[in-house]
Amino acid sequence: MRFLPTDEQSDYARTLRSLLGSADVPAAVRAWAGGGHGPGRAIWARLAGTGLFALAVPEPYDGAGPLPLELALGFVELGRAGVPGPVVETAAASVLLSELGDEGPAKRFLPGLVTGEASATLTLPGGSPYALDADAATYCFTVSRAGELRLADSAPGEPLASLDPARRLAAPSQGGELLAAGPAVTAAARTAGSWARLLTAAQCLGVGEALLARTVEYAKQRTQFGTPIGSFQAVKHRLADTLLGLEFARPLLWEAALTLTPGDVAAAKLSAGEASYAAARTALQLHGAVGYTEELDLSLWLRKARPLRDAWGTPSACRADVARFFSPPFGPPFGEPFGRGSGGT
Repeated sequence: MRFLPTDEQSDYARTLRSLLGSADVPAAVRAWAGGGHGPGRAIWARLAGTGLFALAVPEPYDGAGPLPLELALGFVELGRAGVPGPVVETAAASVLLSELGDEGPAKRFLPGLVTGEASATLTLPGGSPYALDADAATYCFTVSRAGELRLADSAPGEPLASLDPARRLAAPSQGGELLAAGPAVTAAARTAGSWARLLTAAQCLGVGEALLARTVEYAKQRTQFGTPIGSFQAVKHRLADTLLGLEFARPLLWEAALTLTPGDVAAAKLSAGEASYAAARTALQLHGAVGYTEELDLSLWLRKARPLRDAWGTPSACRADVARFFSPPFGPPFGEPFGRGSGGT
């Protein structure tokens, strides 16, 4: 059994890495945090040109999917580069609309989401009540516990403070146009929640890899007692532990992308989120005081690790779901999209 990306999948990931490497993503992140969305939208358009958002949408709606594994590979690269914006929410909203079929609002919204001309943010039952980047997204979708899918019709309030200034959170309006309702919406929300959790796990893995790579380079250059700190055994052990955490998370992510079962997705999110946060702690400790400075690009990834770890499934929520689905006898059906306590700042 081959449990590695195919050559075609790896080539696509390298294409995204090259595209993002040639873009000034840190500048776009800083602009996004200040409310300037132009540079981020330019990067968004280039990503859409590679077919990234089409991977979440079936072919009947002009998509190329659904291809969760390819999309997860792409989102690792988005996390590695630190791309701002509601990328996870746009993909999850696309899945939600696709699941509702022709009788739902799919034909109205999906074409713009596939091409990147539009973006979306999303709130689902059991998750955070705050929508990510609602001030920047074209559409703000909400699903209530009663199974009502609505399009928020008013501008969000003042964004809330976040650990990551580029993650702008706001409460969407309670009303808005009713797009669909009933059990089909509830079922579609469960599926969309699993995709959101999976893609957030992929982002976490990419953020952790970026933090580790920057920390390794710094450890080669920073000297104490005339010797690079990377030669010290304690530093080597800390970096090795960080690498192991990320590498153990990787196969869990691939398995979750292949199966999309709630237990596998929860395990992937738990592992990748904790590994990313551990990479952030390692990076901050080994960089010392310079790691706190906003001028250092490292801070952009440091600030992402904790919110992404908690978004679309906190560690406690993911542990509960893992226990529910992997501890015999198996628990009740997966009643909520992604467990309780799934918020994140």
